Order: sequence, then C-alpha cells, then structure tokens
Amino acid sequence: MITKSIFREYDIRGIFSSELNEQSVKLIGYFLGLKIKKLGGVVAIGYDARTHSPILRDYLASGLNKAGCTVLDMGMVATPVNYFANFVQPKNIDNPVNASIMITGSHNPSEYNGFKITIDKKPFFSDDIYALGDEIIKNKDMIIKDDTATIFIDTKNDYISFIIEHFSHLKGMDKKIVFDCGNGVAGTVIIDIFDALDLNYKALFVEPDGTFPNHHPDPTEEHNLVDIKKELEGDFEIGFAYDGDADRIAVLTKKHNIKGDMLAILLSSQMENPTVIGEVKCSSVMYDTINQYGRAVMYKTGHSNLKVKMKELDAQLACEVSGHVFFSDRYFGFDDAIYATLRVLELIKNGMDLDNEIEKLPALFSTEEIKVKTTESQKFEIIKNLKTLLQNPPANFPVIKSIIDVDGVRVNFENGWGLVRASNTTPVLVTRFESTSNESAKLYEDKLNELILLAKEMVQINDFDKIGIVKI
Repeated sequence: MITKSIFREYDIRGIFSSELNEQSVKLIGYFLGLKIKKLGGVVAIGYDARTHSPILRDYLASGLNKAGCTVLDMGMVATPVNYFANFVQPKNIDNPVNASIMITGSHNPSEYNGFKITIDKKPFFSDDIYALGDEIIKNKDMIIKDDTATIFIDTKNDYISFIIEHFSHLKGMDKKIVFDCGNGVAGTVIIDIFDALDLNYKALFVEPDGTFPNHHPDPTEEHNLVDIKKELEGDFEIGFAYDGDADRIAVLTKKHNIKGDMLAILLSSQMENPTVIGEVKCSSVMYDTINQYGRAVMYKTGHSNLKVKMKELDAQLACEVSGHVFFSDRYFGFDDAIYATLRVLELIKNGMDLDNEIEKLPALFSTEEIKVKTTESQKFEIIKNLKTLLQNPPANFPVIKSIIDVDGVRVNFENGWGLVRASNTTPVLVTRFESTSNESAKLYEDKLNELILLAKEMVQINDFDKIGIVKI
C-alpha cells in the first residue's frame, strides 16, 4: 500500500515498512530517476544512522538504476555532506552530479525515515513532490527488480577537508567546548574536524545509533539538553547539540540557549548590509534588529522554502528558530549545523561575548513552540477555518493590528504576536507567542487557543456532514 500522506511539503517522510517499503521506495527511485535522467542522470545517495536506512538505500538504488541513472553512494553521512555533493565534484566521477537524495528521518522517532531531495542544486519540494506522489500512486502496481549497483564516492572526507581548510584560522583556539551528537550522524565528521583544528572539546553520544539509546536527537526539546547543560555547569564554556541528521543546531552558553533567530542576529551583525530570511516563528526582535543594519524578510517555515527564497533575494543568511541555519555568505546556501558550529566559534575567536550580545537585545517574553495535536487530514482545514474566524473575532478578543498569512496565521497585536501554523512533517498545529510581558503573551495564547477549538469544531461538523451524520 502507498499512502499519499508520505509526500510532504518539503520532503518525503513516513514509517518504515508500513509506508516506506520495498514497493513505494523503488517507485520513488524510479520516477525521481526519470526526472534526474533528463539532466544527465548522476545522483548521489547518503543515509543516516537509522537501522533501516541501508535497506531503503538498496530499494532506492533499484528504482534509480531502472530509470537509467548512475547511482553514487557516499554511505552513512550527515545531511549537509549529502548536499555538499551537489556543489563539489567527487574526485572519482567525470560527469557532474545532477541530484542528491538524503535518506533520513531527521528528528522524528526511530520508526520514521524519509528522503530530502536536491535536483539541479535546488530543493525538490511542494508541488513537485505532490505531483511525484500522484504519479507513483497511479503506477502503484509496477514491479521493479532488485538492482543495487552503486559507485562509492568519498564525499565525507572531501567535506571534512573543505571545512578544515576554510576554518584553519581557528586552529588551537583556547575555548573549552562540549557537543552532543545525540547518537546521530554529526559524529561522522565533527570529531575529525575538531581534531585537525586542535580544538579543546568533549564529545557526548558520538557513536551513530539509530535506536537513539541516550536521548532523542531533537535539540529543540529542553529535556534532550540535560546532559550538555550539566557539562556547562563545570569548566566548559560553549556547547553545541545536533539533531539526528546534523542540519539543525542548538548553541548553549552557561547562561543561554541561543535559538536560531537570535543566532541570526549574532551572525549577520558581522556581515556588511546583509539580507537575512527568517520564518514566521522568528522573534520580532530579530526582524527589528537586523533591519537596523540590513534587511530582514519573513517567509515560510521549511528548509526548502528558505533555500529558494535565499536564492531569489540573493540573501547571505537564513534561519529557523529550530536551529536550521543557512549560509550563502562564504558557503553554498544550504542548512549545515557543522558549518554553523565553526561560524559561531569564529565569532568567539574574533572577540564576541555571546551572552553579552544576547543581553543587549530588547527583553521580550516568548513561549517555546507549543504543539496542538490534530490529524493529517484536518490540520490545514483548521487553519483555513481559523483565518475565517479572525476576520470577525469575538468581542473580547485582543485588538488585531495586522495578520500575516504567508504560512499559517501570525496575528500581530498591540504588544506582541501569536502564531498558528500546520506542521508539514507531523499531525500537529505549531503555535508560538511573544509579547512585552508574560501576562499579555498568556492572553494571546489563551484567546488564540479558544479560536483553534472553534476552528476544530467547524472541521468536525463538516466531516459529519460529508458522511451524512447529523451532530446533535
């Protein structure tokens, strides 16, 4: 069985065996391969530490080979290493790489896996993924034989050499560093890089293990940062934590957990007249601060969305609160937590006191991302209904100054804002609230949650109507 829900806004993601199985993945490889073949047909595959990733690699290679592609295999790598193959030619391959596919479940539970796809140096996402899903479902009974032939490429060591060369000025830096790989794939590159640069570090949970025995590899969740915070109570001065495929970073000092939007301020402050792309969850502090010395643009959440917008606006930097940080300043424009680590260390080497810079910023009260459970089939309908309700809100609703609907709804109030958007990777609504006081942030949260409940009820009523049941 092939379910349409695995074809998401900016990647393909589902549960191994039941959703991502031999039939579905071979077809994904074949129909993607037909598109890649038109450009030359050379495609690079990498995979993360999940136990089923090598199995999916074989299924995917079979489909790509049937489509007539040349399949390059870089083995277990971080997602940024997979992206890197699109921009730096493998030494043992004559023809240019036309595409890459990273097999990863990112920060999802261990039963999940998926594919992040780059074709012609651009993300393959949104309508292209949805159309691919429709094509696969139409041909769901097509049989593809096993053909796992691949050519090995050592992209990992090419990447390591590149990073070492570009950050050679950090060699022997006098700072006590701790990092937590969460048993994801960050450890496949960061140890070699730090050793070559003679950095003083302690590494936690480096060994890749797709069962994630120590904690889940999602650094946006505070309970996953307990171990690194404990280390920072001692001699260590700066800490970094990574998600399962090493394209998201958490930066921690002894005093602060520096989110992606605040990182964007620190990093862009050293750039000349920068254009910076943020997403709808980013703090107003980020937009207001960067606009004082450059240009900050709000756009949709999602790594594919931000990469495309960066290229469109020739931006130097982009960020998500969750820790995706994208550099085209001195780099290739994709999200890379390892590269971001070195750029943060560079700030410190150049004399920046991260805590001091954060504490200079205006003090606002922000919630973490708050997730509201729903279903894949209902989440977008709820957002649609919420937009309708906001056109004529209840009399006791806070005064609305404006509404930004580039991704869900970000409601600007007199003293802050509230966001409600549908996650593109899980069956939840994501909310976040910010204001000049805890009280008003809580008010915005409560009032928007009341409207979310109403919007949910509207969906349920419509669902009853569709199946001919009257709700009493």
